[in-house]
Amino acid sequence: MKNEILVSISCIAYNHEPYIADAIDSFLMQKTNFKFEILIHDDASTDKTAEIIKKYENKYPGIINTIFQNENQYSKGVKVGTINNSRANGKYMAICEGDDYWTDPYKLQKQVDFLEENPEYSLCVHAAKRVDAKTKKEFSEIRPVIRNKEFSTEEVISRGGGLFPTNSMVYRRKESLVTPDFYNNAPVGDYPLTIFLSLIGKVHYMDEFMSAYRTNVEGSWTNRTLSDINKTISYIYKRIGMLDEINIYTEGEYLAVIENTKLYNRYLILQLKGNYREIKEGECSIIYNSLNFKGKAKIFIKQYLPSANNFLKSIRGKYKSWALK
Repeated sequence: MKNEILVSISCIAYNHEPYIADAIDSFLMQKTNFKFEILIHDDASTDKTAEIIKKYENKYPGIINTIFQNENQYSKGVKVGTINNSRANGKYMAICEGDDYWTDPYKLQKQVDFLEENPEYSLCVHAAKRVDAKTKKEFSEIRPVIRNKEFSTEEVISRGGGLFPTNSMVYRRKESLVTPDFYNNAPVGDYPLTIFLSLIGKVHYMDEFMSAYRTNVEGSWTNRTLSDINKTISYIYKRIGMLDEINIYTEGEYLAVIENTKLYNRYLILQLKGNYREIKEGECSIIYNSLNFKGKAKIFIKQYLPSANNFLKSIRGKYKSWALK
């Protein structure tokens, strides 16, 4: 048993030259009483990411296993995470993309211990610090609640992909090998994967900071999407379509929370389009009317003081990546 690989670490890298060493070092520092492997998928990086990965692979040949693509698979619509998942040997999968890193050397041990002792749970997550990629300073956190907690499927659906840090996820691999259409067709992978795992088992949140999530990463999917309003709107429409597919997959069991979540997504689209009158008078008025003074003030500024709103957006926009996950 001790010689068997218990955890497979999945790392997806693309043009992560300034960051990939931090990620790999954080994997190698893990102190465990079990074996783990590090599966790195380089998606045809055009910088020196692959060169850095190869140096680590040569130094740790029994631990690090790599795939170097000649053509970018993500741009072809391939869910690149499934490539690592299908070649893994571990009972559990742990996720961390190449521009993020772990901060606790006992992170894997803590999460695996919990999952081993609680077989009814399919996913274990934890809190993370947000770090600005340029300044390297912590500026906020991803912490859905200030205590350990079991999250329901309803909560996972309604609170979106930013509920848990992707680099905090450790889950049972076997149960996730065959994924449903709503995952396969989704515009991103972390949000639908979390929902799927919540459907096949319980979700446990550990209220401990054990990883760092980088924002303001140049060339990242989030930055590219945030900088183009049409791409952002298109993404949200696809997310609404994913929610419809989840409703079909679950045979209407979560219809109420799905419809409410779709409504909130339509509300976001109206904000992006600047349709403030429709926000106040149309189907989304129920959301507008539930806002506190601060929330309504933001809408007022966007509607009547667009110059001031643009200034505020330039300050805080880089910190809003969680909203798109």
